[in-house]
Amino acid sequence: MRESDLNYFKTILQERKQQIRKNIEDAYKELEGLSESGAKDDLDHASINTDRMIEQAISAVQAKELSEIEVAMGKIANKSYGICEMCEEEISMQRLKVKPHAKFCIVCREIIEKTKKS
Repeated sequence: MRESDLNYFKTILQERKQQIRKNIEDAYKELEGLSESGAKDDLDHASINTDRMIEQAISAVQAKELSEIEVAMGKIANKSYGICEMCEEEISMQRLKVKPHAKFCIVCREIIEKTKKS
């Protein structure tokens, strides 16, 4: 992969990383606000608990993506970015533009998904 491509994806990954961190921080603040809002009845408690579970689920998914971004950033640093971890072929630019932290090419990703369903 060309140096200009690596720089392009590095910028995209850094921006996404910042956005995820902000999202997680905002979710944490929102959860604190819900806790401090002073639920008045069982319905309020149920609503707060539902919101808390949703925010925690979203934060968990984003934390996972953040971890994958960190791995991708490490690959950029050691010049192994864009190589499929399964077949060791280059991941297409189209796939990387859609999912810059992709670990697998489309073919290998499909194999993994089919294996998980079995």
